Amino acid sequence: MFATLTDSFRSAINKIRFSDDEKSLKKAIEELKKSLLKSDVHYKVTKELLHKVEVDTKLAGIGKQAFMNALKKNLLEILSVEGNQGFVYAPKSPTVILMVGLQGSGKTTTTAKLANYLKQKNKKVLMSACDLQRAAAVEQLKQLGAQIEVDVYFEEGEQDPIKVAKGALEKAKKEFYDVLLVDSAGRLAIDEALMSELKEVKKAIEPFETFYVADSLSGQDGVRSAEGFNAQIGIDGVILSKFDGDSKGGVALGIASQLGVPLRFIGMGEKPADLEVFIPDRIVSRLMGAGDVESLAEKVSTVIDAEKAKDITKKIKKGQFNFNDFLEQVESMKKLGSVKNLIGMIPGMGAMANQLKDVDLDNSAEIKKIKALVNSMTPKERENPDLLNNARKRRIAMGCGLSQNEVNRLLKQFENAQKMAKKFSSKSGMKDLINLMSQQKLHGMR
Repeated sequence: MFATLTDSFRSAINKIRFSDDEKSLKKAIEELKKSLLKSDVHYKVTKELLHKVEVDTKLAGIGKQAFMNALKKNLLEILSVEGNQGFVYAPKSPTVILMVGLQGSGKTTTTAKLANYLKQKNKKVLMSACDLQRAAAVEQLKQLGAQIEVDVYFEEGEQDPIKVAKGALEKAKKEFYDVLLVDSAGRLAIDEALMSELKEVKKAIEPFETFYVADSLSGQDGVRSAEGFNAQIGIDGVILSKFDGDSKGGVALGIASQLGVPLRFIGMGEKPADLEVFIPDRIVSRLMGAGDVESLAEKVSTVIDAEKAKDITKKIKKGQFNFNDFLEQVESMKKLGSVKNLIGMIPGMGAMANQLKDVDLDNSAEIKKIKALVNSMTPKERENPDLLNNARKRRIAMGCGLSQNEVNRLLKQFENAQKMAKKFSSKSGMKDLINLMSQQKLHGMR
């Protein structure tokens, strides 16, 4: 989402060449102004931010570092709204969350993402399908629930969302769920009927918190809609959806500065795992192109068991990494969500991530071939690929619908990957890897 802003910030910073060059500072401020307004940041917010950045830069002594520090400090000030961060549990279970937002904002998908996030933290979650206005909303939530293996409460043929919400709350209490997420109705625009319904639902279930789902593509329109919901319903936090799209970017700064409501989560892609806690200093770090190693580490730790990671490392060092291990690692990677987003969290890799097409491990043709290949093997063959003679390869080729040449190619790739992994897992191998990367870099400069 912030790719354009990050590029603009970098461009503005690069305009400051000398430690006392006021002319360069003015050019940088002007560049920043253009990018913020283009990203649909409100003009008053832009004006105030630019003034503070200019004053702080001059006080510290004009220079690139002073400008960067001033920009970082003031962006952090805007985004650090007082209130809860991430997900906060009620003193007594279940923690009831009412999800609200306009139709098309990604509210139902975001509800499922939040459920998946909580499930990864070993919480028992129930989703309630109370969006009875949109014909496919209940079915969509049921399908998403099945995909992430989270229970969904719905009442076939029922048209009263208040009755469904009450039924869900009763089930959540009776069956000791940790969290109840209530997916409410949306509209294309705020109207009296929608607000009246939401007020009744909120009154019936008395949620611990109400989350507003804002479409990141909506710019100032999204800020105005959030204002309307906050005034009439009251919202405790905002989840930004479609954060990975080609959005204007101003909605995040606008909601934080104009509403004073904390941003709680960001949706970074289409998959259930593509949801992250909105932590201001980490977001600012990404904005400044410095990556976000902490979020990356946290994301990885939720899906990769430390003991299993040690076992895999031992296997790689011994050259014993097999096809079962490979499939297990692919499934773990899928739980991490967008590969493009993960790369963007690595310091200095933001620009590269923006140029990449995302890798879809579910739909990758090569991954599908490898899965078909492995599924056509016997358990012993998966454990010990050395057993694969020509007769076995012919049988596998027939079983997975690939030619024997393709089977040989994929097996050779796996064998080479095994050797490379084993080599680079040693200290001497790491030196070879660094030398190889250096040679590639020099080759690319020629």
